[in-house]
Amino acid sequence: MYKLKAIALFLFQCFWITHVQAELPAGINDQAIRAAALQSFPEYLNLLTLPNDSIASAKDIQVNADQIEKLFQKRGFSTKQFANNGKPLVLAEFPADPGKKTILFYIHFDGQPVIPSQWSQASPWQPVLKKKGADGKWQTVDMQELMRPDFDPELRVFGRSSADDKGPIMMFLASMDLMKSKGLKPAMNIKVILDSEEEVNSPGIPQAVIQNKEFLKADALVIFDMASHPSGRPTAIFGNRGVQWINLTVYGPKAPLHSGHYGNYVPNPAFNLARLLATMKNEKGQVLIPGYYSITKLSPEDLKVLDAVGDDEVALKKRVGIASSDQVASNYQRSLQYPSLNIRGLSAAGVGQEAANIIPKEAIADIDIRTTTEANAQYLTALIKKHIEKQGFHIIDHDPTDAERAQYPLLVKITEGLPAEAARQPIDTPVRRWVESAELSAYSDVGGVKPVVIRASGATVPTHEIVGPLDLPFVIVPTVNTDNNQHAYDENLRMGNYLSGMRTMLGLMNTPYK
Repeated sequence: MYKLKAIALFLFQCFWITHVQAELPAGINDQAIRAAALQSFPEYLNLLTLPNDSIASAKDIQVNADQIEKLFQKRGFSTKQFANNGKPLVLAEFPADPGKKTILFYIHFDGQPVIPSQWSQASPWQPVLKKKGADGKWQTVDMQELMRPDFDPELRVFGRSSADDKGPIMMFLASMDLMKSKGLKPAMNIKVILDSEEEVNSPGIPQAVIQNKEFLKADALVIFDMASHPSGRPTAIFGNRGVQWINLTVYGPKAPLHSGHYGNYVPNPAFNLARLLATMKNEKGQVLIPGYYSITKLSPEDLKVLDAVGDDEVALKKRVGIASSDQVASNYQRSLQYPSLNIRGLSAAGVGQEAANIIPKEAIADIDIRTTTEANAQYLTALIKKHIEKQGFHIIDHDPTDAERAQYPLLVKITEGLPAEAARQPIDTPVRRWVESAELSAYSDVGGVKPVVIRASGATVPTHEIVGPLDLPFVIVPTVNTDNNQHAYDENLRMGNYLSGMRTMLGLMNTPYK
């Protein structure tokens, strides 16, 4: 029976591949892609030297925006910046052909904050090239190794935003370069929106879209972000969770107190916070707040799509270093379809060499919740607040007054960040058929590769904020390696993914949208 199923699957894939009409134009092959990538590497490495923490410095973001604008203008794009309170977005448009459909591409150029001391290199803003040694550890190699026509695809560039998301920017531009060198024009009109604050939930995107609605008018949206499937196959994602940040500050004494003089008398806010957090999840990783999961539903068709992804969860657990997973759902893909509750940071006084024998004055937890289209930020935040009150806490939105300290034994200040809402669309749509055809054509010269189709990613991009005003179908097309350490230290891009990312983008650029 297993052999019959395998044969049937093989025949189906052969049928699928041979019935795809699109293929990469003559002259666009592995050798040409390598050559174009090689020419783009100096610009890529230079772009990584520009600090891009959108929280820290508007000046840095401006420098990035100016450089990116120059890179797109060099390729023949007309560009403009949307001011966005000193952190400009960049809008770009390739010369249009009235007879073609228009695709809007989204990429971001800001990055997560860095703690330089955590990185295994002199600076996160000075990219380094590494490869794995025989012992399985990363070893720094000369950057000239990357400048060889036969560079090893297993080489990796380490640096902030190497993968998320400056890598895809340069893959896109290198693909445009290759098209031009072969005398080719894209099969669609191309517009690009380059976000300067994706890592802080894109607060400027809604206004930028509304004020530039005519400029951004298109037939579909392609988002280049997130990580490819671990199998290495091209990936198409048709939804994403949203995100909301919540800060909890639990109060103790007005000032830190000597733990000898006051221990056993003055309550410790760190213990009170720990007890509160422990009521929110059980040992299986399941959120215990009533109603948290209940309105997010998966249909039999949804489950079929999710289970067809075929993740190797043994390998996944080994890679991230865990013995067992949370038990929110029966597998990885199903788990990502539900809202999550994550502690992203804890603080109470000092640790290590900064530790002192004190009762801290406050304890802080930074939480992120991943939302779904059914359970949005407002709904989940309200559930969390209700749960906190049931634990005996009095909620405030300011530092407590003396009167409040005297009245309430358990005080917590709650502050909320700007939410980015979830987005999802039906999978069986023209945009899916286009992207599958494009991704198959991208690998037509090597026998064709059927893409992985994912219902919704667990991560967040500002899809909702773009597709709402513009009323666009969308698809998220990841290009970077799964183990890229995005959002953490030692972020990296596997250079084989630079090549495969270009292949995917070239497939899209050469496949008409119908």
